[in-house]
Amino acid sequence: MGWRGILGFEYGIVQGPLGPDISSPELVAAVANAGGLGFLRAPDWESPEYLRELIRKTRTLTDKPFGVGVVLAFPHEENIKAILDEKVAVLQISWGECSKELVLEAHRAGVKVVPQIGSVEQAKEAIEAGVDAIIVQGLEAGGHVLGKEGLISFLPRVVDLVGDKDIPVIASGGIVDARGYVAVLALGAQGVCLGTRFVATLESFAHPTYKRKLIELDKTEYTDVFGRARWPGAPERVLQTPFFNDWKSLPPHENELNQPVIGRSTIHGVEKEVKRFAGTVPNSTTRGDIESMAMYAGEGVGLIKEILPAGEVVQRLMMLGSLFEGGQVSFVEEMALLVLNLFLEPSSEPEHIFGAMLGTHTEEA
Repeated sequence: MGWRGILGFEYGIVQGPLGPDISSPELVAAVANAGGLGFLRAPDWESPEYLRELIRKTRTLTDKPFGVGVVLAFPHEENIKAILDEKVAVLQISWGECSKELVLEAHRAGVKVVPQIGSVEQAKEAIEAGVDAIIVQGLEAGGHVLGKEGLISFLPRVVDLVGDKDIPVIASGGIVDARGYVAVLALGAQGVCLGTRFVATLESFAHPTYKRKLIELDKTEYTDVFGRARWPGAPERVLQTPFFNDWKSLPPHENELNQPVIGRSTIHGVEKEVKRFAGTVPNSTTRGDIESMAMYAGEGVGLIKEILPAGEVVQRLMMLGSLFEGGQVSFVEEMALLVLNLFLEPSSEPEHIFGAMLGTHTEEA
């Protein structure tokens, strides 16, 4: 079960590689120290020495393993070489080919490979390449979205495709709490990957205004308004901020290239201008018109009510974990039915239902 961990990690909880640099060493280390798998995010340009510094800084904050995410749509060969040279535990890749050659090269360095996929075809390619796990991204996910269909239908298809192969399937998209975790376990996943929930933590490198908006707003939209020139063909899910609602009907021929500069950020050590519609989320260094910048979020954002320490996010997800010791699969099924009941009867109070469940199974233990 996912509660028992994946890929040698204590728990089956993954913090996604939040771009461009929201996955700070402090965030990744906090997740790792809590028993989860945290991912740094490599720069979207070749910067191997800077990436080595990020990895080494993270190692000063934790003695636990962690990973680095790389977007293959951007220059990456030297960055991947640095990751393998540093023997980071896990290389996460997305938006590009998961080749057998890359997997073999990583395995020779003692590094596991976990691609994020958005289609059954990509899942087949990953399995044939010999990957160590697969992150299945549903359309509900925030940020740039590979997935083309909802997680509830997509995930079981990949689980069935993997079959009895020793390749853990990790669910991603719109999941922020233990109810979502239980739901994807019932669909066959062995772990869960969260993005938006970890942006809204004390340790993330997101700008305070961005974090605040994740608490205040509860609606998202799938769009291509941001970053059309920089990353064409990579739609994103964003918060419906007032700025976005004013501009979401931006004509298709418009993009960020002819727009005014609305701010500046230091991203992975490099000072950069932020143009309107650039698609650059504000980090802690960003100055300017913050509320007119892209703010990525998954569909589960409405369930996020407070900024928490990352370790507490992991522990809250795992609060039911002890009930799965001893293989209480029937409990998984019962919890899945309760999740379904919450959708069918919105008036039900989740805290009361799950509290009663915890009490019942504690007494039975």
